[in-house]
Parts: sequence; C-alpha cells; structure tokens
Amino acid sequence: MRFLKSLCFIVLTSALVLGQSSTSATSTDNSSVADELKKLREALAEQQKQLAQQQQEIEKLRQQVATTTPVAAKSSDVAPRVLDATLHTTTTPASRAAQQGGEQPEASKPSPLSFRIGGAEFTPGGFVDFENVFRSTNTTNVIGTNFGQIPFSNTVQGHLTEFRSSAQFSRLSMKVTDKFKSMDVTGYAEMDFNGNDAANVFVTANGHTNRLRLYWLDVKKGNWQFDAGQMWSWLTPNRIGIGPATADLFVTQNEDANINVGLPYSRASQIRVAYHVNDNVALGVAIENPQQYVGIGETVFPFLFNAQLGPQFDAANNAGTPNLHPDIIPKITFDGNPGNTHLHLEFVGLITSKKDAVIGLTPNFVTNTATGGGGSINASAVFNKKFGLFGNTFWSDGGGRYLFGLAPDAVVHPDGKVSLVHSMGGTASFEWQLSPNTLIAGVYGVVYAQRNFFLDFTNPVPGRFAGFGAPNSPNTANRILHEPSVNWIQTLWGNAQYGKLQLVTQASYISRAPWFVALGAPKNAHLGMGYVSLKYILP
Repeated sequence: MRFLKSLCFIVLTSALVLGQSSTSATSTDNSSVADELKKLREALAEQQKQLAQQQQEIEKLRQQVATTTPVAAKSSDVAPRVLDATLHTTTTPASRAAQQGGEQPEASKPSPLSFRIGGAEFTPGGFVDFENVFRSTNTTNVIGTNFGQIPFSNTVQGHLTEFRSSAQFSRLSMKVTDKFKSMDVTGYAEMDFNGNDAANVFVTANGHTNRLRLYWLDVKKGNWQFDAGQMWSWLTPNRIGIGPATADLFVTQNEDANINVGLPYSRASQIRVAYHVNDNVALGVAIENPQQYVGIGETVFPFLFNAQLGPQFDAANNAGTPNLHPDIIPKITFDGNPGNTHLHLEFVGLITSKKDAVIGLTPNFVTNTATGGGGSINASAVFNKKFGLFGNTFWSDGGGRYLFGLAPDAVVHPDGKVSLVHSMGGTASFEWQLSPNTLIAGVYGVVYAQRNFFLDFTNPVPGRFAGFGAPNSPNTANRILHEPSVNWIQTLWGNAQYGKLQLVTQASYISRAPWFVALGAPKNAHLGMGYVSLKYILP
C-alpha cells in the first residue's frame, strides 16, 4: 500500500511540475490537468478501498485457521467417571460424546504433563501406590486375591493370618492423540508391576516384575469406531458408551487387583468394530483371544485320556492350548440423560468353542467339538452425578473363564466328547459422592457353577467319576462364591498442576462352598480382608 501511495505521489508531483513549467498552457490545458488529478484521486481511493477489503479477508482467514487448529483436551491418568469423583483407577479419559458418536465437548486445557511431537499430543500418567492388605487366612496371594482357593478352617493355612505391604500396584501409562485426515486417533499403553515375581521377591530386593495391562489403538471416523490391541473384554460392563477407556467401564472401586467375585472381565488381545447409530445407541462386534480353561484343580479328566488332555486345556498352567476359533462377542449399548439422571443399558453376547483330540477307545484319533455361548445384561443409573446404582448379570455354557476363572469352561466325557459347563455370576453396586473429596461405595457379587460329571468307565477302579463337581471331587470345585465389599475413598490433597493424594480403603468378606465336602469337613471356607492404600496420582 505504501508503494502505491508513493507511486501516486510521484505521478501527481510530476503532473504539477509539468503544468507549472508549461508557458504556453491555455485554460483548456488547466482543465485537463484538473480532470487528471481528479481521476488519480478517485483511483487512489478505489485502491485504498480494495486494500481494506483484502485486509479484512486476510483477518477472517486467520481466525478460521485459529478455530480449526485442534486444541489438546485435558487428559488425566485418573479421569472422573460418570460421578464427579476423581477416583483411583487409572484410565485414559475419552470424550463421552465422542464415545457415543455425538458432538465433542468444548476443549479444555492440556494436562500439565502433556507435550507435543509434531501434531501428536503425548500425556504420561499413573500413580504411586503404597498398598497394605490384611487377610484372616493365609491365601498366599499378594495384592490380588485368589477367591477360588480360600483355605478351609481344617487346614494349617486356615489358622494363619497374613499382612503384606507392597508398591507393586503402582502404575505407569502413556496416551497419544492425533488427527489423521478425518480420523481421530488415540493410542494407549498401561503397565504395573504385578507380573510374575521371583519366589524370593520379598526376601530383600522386592524386585517386582513389570507387566503389560493395556495396549490399544482407537480410530474414530464419522460414526465408525475401530479398536485393536489388548483391552478390557467387551464382557466387562461399561458405565457409558461402548469405548475401551477404563473411565468408561464399571470395574468397581475395589483396591483388590482381582476386583470382585461376580464381575465378568478379562484383558485380552482383540479387534473391534463399532457403529454409533446416534448419540444414544451404539453396537458392534469383537473378536477376542480364546483359551480352553478347566480351572485350577477343579476338573478330573477320564483316566484313559488324562495324559493326552493335559496339554489341550489350561488349568492356569498352560498358555499354549489349542483353540478352534476366537471368541466372538457382539455388544449393543443405550445411553440416555433424562433430567439430571444418566441411564446406561447394554446387551452382550458370547460365542465360544472347545475342541479335543483323543485316541484309545479306537485305534484312530477322534476329535470332538462343542460350541456354546452366553451373554450379559448390564444397567446403571446415576442421579445428579452424585449417586449411582449399577447391576450386571452374566451366564454361559463354556464361559467360566470370564468369571475370573471361578468355573471351568468344559469337561471331557469318558468317550472323549467335550461337554460344556454352565456358569453364571453378577454384581449389584452403589457409589455415593458425599462431598467433592469423599466417596463411599459398595458391591455384592456372586458366582455359581453347575456340576457336570460322569461315571468314568475307563478307570480300573470302580465307582470313579470324571468331570466337575462329582462325588469325591476336590474341594476346589466350587459350587457358589459370595463377596460383599465396601469402599471409602478420601482425597486428602489435590492440585490441578501437581496431582492428588488419596486414601483408598476396602473391606471384604468372601465365602466359597464346594460341590463335595468330606464327612466332618467344613462346608464353607471364609475370609475377612481389608486394604488400606496411600495413593499419589499424577495430574
């Protein structure tokens, strides 16, 4: 613009000089000069007007670029759930509306720990956990309770208590978010130190083993959502939506690493495809890693096939079992928000198969296959973001592994055929946010496994049985288990920049009743248990 003004000034000055230096100019010439000057002034005014319009257009473009540049949303390792509490279970918080295919909420400030590499935002998270647990009997576990093998009162372990302190439930996580073309991409990795410890881990060094908990990639494009990696199973109930983020799941408030009796779950490798019909309805199907499971000392194989079947089924000692096909899990969820209440309802299915190969009754190998299934109905209601009720049910033929392995998937008939075991479980829970820093919760869970046994005609000793829950079966073949738990979570101190300090407590009572009890033996095994954890959570 300065250049144009200068040019006009030079032209104007030159015209004036020429006009003044002309001694032969007439009145007509003077009139022509005046017309030219008028035209120059009009041209200059028009150019200034065009430049002003261009400047306005440039400013509009700058504003559009500023509004379309993605702003990093706040990402806390411990995200608020449906309730207002910032609870102690780590997670990657996902956009609630995005999980349901709706509009995303207004972006907030990034986490104090977030950093960017290129267009991707990296957010580390986790917590430091000083955990203490007391149990009334010696289960020989550390921070995760083996519900199915609580010792009876007629054993030495049933007369010994245990107390343990450990930092091994401390957790590290990393969330990465980016946008590729029209797709929103999220990657998440989470680990703790609750892996396979050495036998002498508590003697001196306490060198707990790092382990993989979660490792997944989530891609959203329009109404479609794709997930792959190691995630919580779709049989694990959601609190909201259908996504994989831990904050969107119902895994209770328990401090116990093995959660609670009755909750169906696993963390397994899988791939999912989901479609968000609208803001309220989502549906999809998951292909999850299977495992032919027969429990820990719960089933008895036919005498003739015992050595052959051992490598074919997992008794919590065989990671390399043969599997016919992945478990297929469809899921549909409904979410609504009438008034100040959030309602969530979901229906989940399960298709699973088991297969064996035996030789002995005939000179040829014989293969046998059984296909079963099951499902869940889960529901929750959260009122005013302060008080929530949660319930879930699960039943199956061949899905006992998903009930924390408290029931076998299958047994084998003395003729080699596979027979599935019926099992069911469920929980009923509440969560109450008494104040911004205080939350109390309670959960009651139960698991039931139906007996399935046969007279073993391959056994040289008459009157012997094979299967699950038979007469003279091991007392680890549980018929029913119960666990009520209560929680108190108190935030002692918190700062948006520096994280928070919480006191997390849990008190539980567990009982188990096997199918067979020897004459004079106790009918049930009981356990009282308490956790007290001091937890520092990263912001």
